[in-house]
Amino acid sequence: MLSYGKNVLFSTNPKLINKVYISNSFKDKKVIDYLEKNHIHYDILPIEAINKKCIGNHQGILILRDDYSYASFDSLLDFDFLVILDHLEDPHNFGAIIRTCEAAGVKGLIIPKDRSVSVNDTVIKTSVGTTELVKICKVTNIVDTINKLKSNGYFIYGSVMDGNDYRDCDYASKKVLIIGNEGKGISPLVLKNCDELVKIPMKGQVNSLNASVAAALLIYKMGDL
Repeated sequence: MLSYGKNVLFSTNPKLINKVYISNSFKDKKVIDYLEKNHIHYDILPIEAINKKCIGNHQGILILRDDYSYASFDSLLDFDFLVILDHLEDPHNFGAIIRTCEAAGVKGLIIPKDRSVSVNDTVIKTSVGTTELVKICKVTNIVDTINKLKSNGYFIYGSVMDGNDYRDCDYASKKVLIIGNEGKGISPLVLKNCDELVKIPMKGQVNSLNASVAAALLIYKMGDL
């Protein structure tokens, strides 16, 4: 897969990188030294060729790397705080949530296999490469996954517009936060399987927050940071 940007380059395991393309106008010696030190093959291309390969803000660096390797479900059971994204669609939201998870010390994140954003170049760029630092697992069925987590001692919290004030909750030591789809929220069947529903109070005219902003507030509160 193709990813891009300085932060992504430095955070990607060099063993996963097959080749790097850099612009002929690139001036950052730190990047060149990093590539040579880690024996990463790179080609120098005109900026026009770089632009054709990538539409995003590539900073003159394109990284041809192995496809993202998803974690197993069992490997997440070592962590006391997990996040589930219930059919999130926006890669920028996904990347921002991964970045928040890494910053807050949340090591495991779960997404469904179908009808959901996956780890792609936009997600990697938006997360500033923290996809390498958070274990992300794909599952076939979120409800089945919730039941498995409950059997392993996790308490499930769902983020909704009408629930208990998130600031007043006494959070369990082993917990899961579920963030719903940008437009539809948490799906009804998943909602029924939550142990507690929490909301972020609104005082203005807007009745909801961007999914990644809401996730950040809840993650930091639930993580007691």
